[in-house]
Amino acid sequence: MNYTQLTGDISKQLGKLRKTNNEAYAGFSSMAKACHKDGALSAKTKELIATAIAIANRCDGCIGFHVKTLQQLGTTYEEFIEICDVAMYMGGGPSVMTAAEAMQAWEEFSK
Repeated sequence: MNYTQLTGDISKQLGKLRKTNNEAYAGFSSMAKACHKDGALSAKTKELIATAIAIANRCDGCIGFHVKTLQQLGTTYEEFIEICDVAMYMGGGPSVMTAAEAMQAWEEFSK
């Protein structure tokens, strides 16, 4: 899978969705912005959690966007691997496969 291509394609479609003045999308976008702010948990910690959930739920697009953001936030490879471990623990066998795919995203965005 090419995560750069995947996130680029999804971004284009999200742009189209945003232009529809879709109230539901606007609400989701507001919620996402609120969740990414530092609070009792840092933005980085929240992003680590979101990435683990994306892996456990096997959402390729989510993995691409969240892994890229983790790298922008200065996440170490070791931190990334630990959240993969948690996702595998919570998601079972299918999440093991998805964690391996998430590692591919990490490697791709590290270039």
